[in-house]
Amino acid sequence: MAVLNIGQHIEKYEVVRLIKENNYCETYRIEDEKEEPFFLKLFIIKNTPEKMLDGNHHVSCIELMSKLRHKNIVSYVEHGTYQDDAVGMCEYVVTNYFSGELLADKLQREGALRIDVAVQILKDVLEGVKYMHERNLFHNDITPRNIMLSEKTGGVAELIDMSHVSKYVGGSPSFDTSDLDERYQSNTTFVGMYNNATDLFSAVALFYTMLTNRVPWDVAFPDDAPRKDRIKIVKEDRKAPLNLDNLIVDEGFKRILMKGLCVNGTCKYADVDILLDDLQNPNKVEEPQQPEQPVQQRPQQSGGVEDEEKQTTEAKVEVQKGKGNGFKDIAGMNGLKQMLTQKVIFILKDKEKAARYKLLPPNGMLFYGPPGCGKSFFAEKFAEETGFNFILVKASDLGSIYVHGSQGKIADLFKKAEDSQPTIICFDEFDAFVPNRSNKGAEHQAGEVNEFLSQLNNCAQRGIFVIATSNRPDMIDPAVLRTGRIDKLVYIPMPDKDARKEMFKLHLNGRPCSEIDSERLAELTDGYIASDIAYIVNDAAMGAAFSDKPITQELLEATIKSIHPSISKDVVNSYENLRQKMEDVDTRNKRPKIGFIQ
Repeated sequence: MAVLNIGQHIEKYEVVRLIKENNYCETYRIEDEKEEPFFLKLFIIKNTPEKMLDGNHHVSCIELMSKLRHKNIVSYVEHGTYQDDAVGMCEYVVTNYFSGELLADKLQREGALRIDVAVQILKDVLEGVKYMHERNLFHNDITPRNIMLSEKTGGVAELIDMSHVSKYVGGSPSFDTSDLDERYQSNTTFVGMYNNATDLFSAVALFYTMLTNRVPWDVAFPDDAPRKDRIKIVKEDRKAPLNLDNLIVDEGFKRILMKGLCVNGTCKYADVDILLDDLQNPNKVEEPQQPEQPVQQRPQQSGGVEDEEKQTTEAKVEVQKGKGNGFKDIAGMNGLKQMLTQKVIFILKDKEKAARYKLLPPNGMLFYGPPGCGKSFFAEKFAEETGFNFILVKASDLGSIYVHGSQGKIADLFKKAEDSQPTIICFDEFDAFVPNRSNKGAEHQAGEVNEFLSQLNNCAQRGIFVIATSNRPDMIDPAVLRTGRIDKLVYIPMPDKDARKEMFKLHLNGRPCSEIDSERLAELTDGYIASDIAYIVNDAAMGAAFSDKPITQELLEATIKSIHPSISKDVVNSYENLRQKMEDVDTRNKRPKIGFIQ
C-alpha cells in the first residue's frame, strides 16, 4: 500500500498518482498550487538499505542530486522530510516533470536508430555525464529506460532516475545494486568499482543498443534471476568477441564500439572528452589493442600491492604550475585569507625566516563545509598565491581494479610531488580517500588509509603541502586529522551578503551589462551558495546572448526567482552542528573561527 494517497498534500504539492514503487521507494506525479506538474520520489527511511544512508541517516543520493543542474540531467527542485503515522520518517526529493518519450519506448516503437540520431542522443547523454564527472559524481545506471527524450526541448536527451548517483566507489557501493541492469554494466562494477570508465562503458553499451535494438552480446536472463546469476551469465557471454558483422555503419563507429565494449566487459574510455572527440571524428579512431585479461582473474597479494599492478601503479595526475591571480579571484573570505597568509603561506615561502625563528611548516589543512561553497576553488587559488606547483587529485585518479592496487598509486603520487617540490597536493572529497576504518563497509580500504598515513607523516619536510576538501569530515579516519598530518581544520561557510555581492561582480566582470545593483542581488540571494550564483549569472547571460542584448538587473532578478537555493535550511543547520562537532574534536589548538566575516 502506497504511503501517500491521491489528493493528499505534502507541503505545497498535491499527489496526483502513484507511478512506481518498491519496498523502500515510491515515485509520484504531483502538482503545485499553480497545477504545474512535478515528480516526487519518497524514501521510507526504515526500509531503505543502510548503505544508502549517510552518517546522519539521510538518503545520500538526495544530497548529491541537489548539486546537479544541467540541461541533460533531470532538474532538481527541492527536498524535505515527511513523517507518516504508519511507516515513520520519510525523505523526499522533487524534480521537474519531464514530458516526452523514454529512449526504451522509442526503440521498441521504431527499432534501431539512424546513426546520426543515435550519435546526437549519445552526445546529449555524455554532456550530462561530463558535468557529473567534473563534480566527482557518477550516474551508475545509464540504460535506455533512464534516458528521456524531452518534449519541451525537441527531443534533447536527459538522464533521469538519479537514485544510484554516487561518488567514486572502490569496493562497497553506497546504493542498491539489485535493480541494476547488468547488461549495461562493466565487469569492474561486479567487483564494486564505479567510476568514470564504468559510466562510459554503459554509455557505449547504450550506443550499441541504439544502433542494433539489441543489448550487447544479446544477453538474456531467466525470469526473476537473482543478481549473482545475472552477473554469471553476463560474464560468461562476454568471453566471446562482440559481433559487429551485421552492423551497417562506418568502420570508425565500429571501432568506437570495440574500444568502449572490450571483451570481458572492460572499457578503454576513461574520459568523456575523448569519447566525444571520437564521435566527432570517427575516422580517426585507431583499431583497439588486444583486450586485457578478465578483471575477475586477480593475482594474489604480494608485499601490499598486486604483482600485476606493478606496471600500472603510476598515478594519472598532472603537475600544474601555480600561476594566476591567487586570492584576488576569491570574493569575501577576508578573515580566512588573512589567517592563511600569516600562518601558512608566510612560513612556506620564507624558509630562512622560518628556520631562524624555528617555525615548523604546517603539513596540511582540511577545508570542510557545505557543498558548492568553493573549497576546491580556494585550494587552487591558495596554490596560485604561493606560486607552488599544484596537483589536483580525485578519487578516481587513484582507483585500481585490483585489491589494494591503489596503494602503489598513492606512493607514486607523493613521489611525483616530492620530485617537483615545492608542491601542493589537493585531495578533492577527501572522505573518499581515507574513510573511517571503523565504519561498516570501509574495512577493505584499510591498506589505502595506512598508506596515506605513512605518506602524510611530516610530508612538509619533503616540500609537500596537502590540502584536503570534504563535505563530510566526520567520515574521515580520525588518525588522519592529527598534528604531523593534517594540521589545520578550516570551515568554509555559506557566503554572507558581502561575499555574494563580490561574487556577482566577479562573474559579471567582462560581460556586456547595463547598470547592475549587486547590493540588491546579494540581498535576494540569502541562502544561495557560490555555485548557485555562478549558475544564475551564466543562465542570465545565455538569455541575454540569445536576445543579443546586455545583461540587465531585471533579467538577473527574474533568474534568481526561477532558481531555488541548492542547499535547504535544514542542511545548512546540519553543517553548523557538524562544525561544532569538528571544533570539539580538534583539541590540538584553540584557533579562531574563520571564514566569511559575519
